[in-house]
Amino acid sequence: MPPKINGDACTGCGRCTEVCPLDVFRMVDGSPQVLYGDECWHCGCCAMECTTGAIRIELPLQMRPVARRIK
Repeated sequence: MPPKINGDACTGCGRCTEVCPLDVFRMVDGSPQVLYGDECWHCGCCAMECTTGAIRIELPLQMRPVARRIK
């Protein structure tokens, strides 16, 4: 699943577009948009660097049991 951006919380700083290793995000009219969501590795870089917490990562169903064991 692609990252979700909360437009109300996003300030449009563009940090997510800078840190994403796969260029999933693009700035469109001053705000980040997820243009290549299928390419997302779910690494969480964008969510970790978002100062307002506007980005939410939802892991695909097949990855959820693995993530629970890692925590």
